[in-house]
Amino acid sequence: MNLSAVPTPTAQGFDEDAWDDLLNYIEERRVIPIIGPDLLRVNTPSGPRPLYEWLAEKLAVRLSVDTVGLPRPLTLNDVLCCYLGQRGRREEAYTRLRSIMREVEFEPPLALRQLAQITDFNLFVTTTFDPLLENAINLERHGGQPDAEVIAYAPNRVADLPVERSQLQRTVVYHLLGRLSASPTYVVSDEDMLEFICALQSEHLTPEKLFHELEHSHLLLIGSDFSNWLARLFLRMAKRKRLSDPRDFSEVFADDHTMQDGRLVAFLQQVSVRTRVYGGAEAFVAELHARWMARQPAAAPAKNGGSAPQRFLPPAREMPENAIFISYAREDLPAVQRLKASLDAAGLTTWFDLDRLEGGDDYDRKIRANINRCSFFVPVISATTQRRHEAYFRREWSYAVDRARNIADGGVFILPVCIDDTPEAQALVPEQFKALHIVRMPDGEPPPEFLRRLQDLAGRRA
Repeated sequence: MNLSAVPTPTAQGFDEDAWDDLLNYIEERRVIPIIGPDLLRVNTPSGPRPLYEWLAEKLAVRLSVDTVGLPRPLTLNDVLCCYLGQRGRREEAYTRLRSIMREVEFEPPLALRQLAQITDFNLFVTTTFDPLLENAINLERHGGQPDAEVIAYAPNRVADLPVERSQLQRTVVYHLLGRLSASPTYVVSDEDMLEFICALQSEHLTPEKLFHELEHSHLLLIGSDFSNWLARLFLRMAKRKRLSDPRDFSEVFADDHTMQDGRLVAFLQQVSVRTRVYGGAEAFVAELHARWMARQPAAAPAKNGGSAPQRFLPPAREMPENAIFISYAREDLPAVQRLKASLDAAGLTTWFDLDRLEGGDDYDRKIRANINRCSFFVPVISATTQRRHEAYFRREWSYAVDRARNIADGGVFILPVCIDDTPEAQALVPEQFKALHIVRMPDGEPPPEFLRRLQDLAGRRA
């Protein structure tokens, strides 16, 4: 196979739209970061080093393993296998590792601290056994106090999330491949990895709540060191379905080696089309952190001394009966969130598609069916909709017009709103919209009369 002929991962479109989608999902707590060892670069007396390379060298000394002839850089698997070949006791390697880690106090790496600062993450999964991630979270969120809840899986002790992720009261760090211990209950060698992966796929040994969250969330696999087939197996295990099957959730591989593996990239592009690849774990975290921080000032205080706005609650995956359908361009999501929060606070049932898949016959049938059974249709007009002459929201508008043709004269179904100063006469909307009153609501904040009118209309239909 000519690897130079494999399309580059950037062809998968990790562009501004992809960043925008990812940040929107993060803000709604629909993303779970899965942290790997690429992010564990620590300051040692000899300079910055990958933690696990440094540990491998220290462990070899403690176990008196002759490393001559072993490949470089050393890995923990190399050292353990060589030690076992010298008829050493497996258990001794794990307790020595614990002792080595207890003798040093590494500062959490910058990348982990940046991730900890993204407070929309309330569940972290790590494939490493060290305590640096929970240390970073405690440092950035709790003033150094050990307030993060730490859970560790082991095949002989299945520990699961205490509750669903939406109900977590504390930030959780879940060690999927075990946590540092004097016992051999965490992954050090390739054989350990094999045992953990087999156990995690077992019907009786799976942490069910955790895997339900992985299956129904967008995943960020940052800094993983998975080999080609292990990456495929891990992704399949997390998603619990054939990777070529349509699914509503996406994944990002951000590490230092996946992009260099032409066969893995080709597999992901051709089979797992909702998976994106970003080269460089630390660079990805830095970019993600900067973009997330830049969006934080958007949470402005209430105007005119009013009370703080209601916290936005993400819409249900399936539209409730008789909900108000909000149709929007994805760039306008912050304003749409404010609109939904105000409608919810007024006792109105609302729905919009948060994932914005925008493709496929099944998706199109779902959206059309929802428009045909919603109580009211609220198209959001903006400078964004003016720029986008071709987009899926225009198809939604067309479906709403089709349904309106079956509604008696004087019946109210379409309630167009405008979230900025787009001139009404120049709005690029169906002619049927222009015959209706377009309500102005800057930045998605509806006027009281709009809320009262919707409440009155909804009451008549009850």
